[in-house]
Amino acid sequence: MRSRTLNGAAVALASATAVLLIGTPSSAADGVAWTAGHGTAEAWGTRWTERGTDGFLSVKLVLKGELKNTGKDCYSVWSQFTYDFAPGPARKHATQCGPGTTPVDFSSTYLPTTTGSVFICKGETLKDCGERRSITHWPVQRPSGAPAE
Repeated sequence: MRSRTLNGAAVALASATAVLLIGTPSSAADGVAWTAGHGTAEAWGTRWTERGTDGFLSVKLVLKGELKNTGKDCYSVWSQFTYDFAPGPARKHATQCGPGTTPVDFSSTYLPTTTGSVFICKGETLKDCGERRSITHWPVQRPSGAPAE
């Protein structure tokens, strides 16, 4: 009887996880806001999850937005993700040299054990960077009908 209860609990947990991972694909209009800043640069936009076509574990986190610089130096938007407690490399996604705005658009595999952050660095290296801002805290998707942040 005990093993049947444990098996039932395991099936229920796996089903709940699958439902959370699959979710309903959301559009940029339903995304959750993100921001980062450093020096004379600021980046902002929306983030959401999308289900892929390779099964229920095929989910990606999508970020879109802009990087705006008001100063004369170069600034870059970077991200770094940790998968199953193993940190991946930092990746550069956009650079703006001098005053102006440039698009930010990237995605990454997203699983329940994924954590990630976005941050801005002066120049195109990781030497002088601003605060890392989480992009994987909940809600990753804004519930339907919820007001924008």
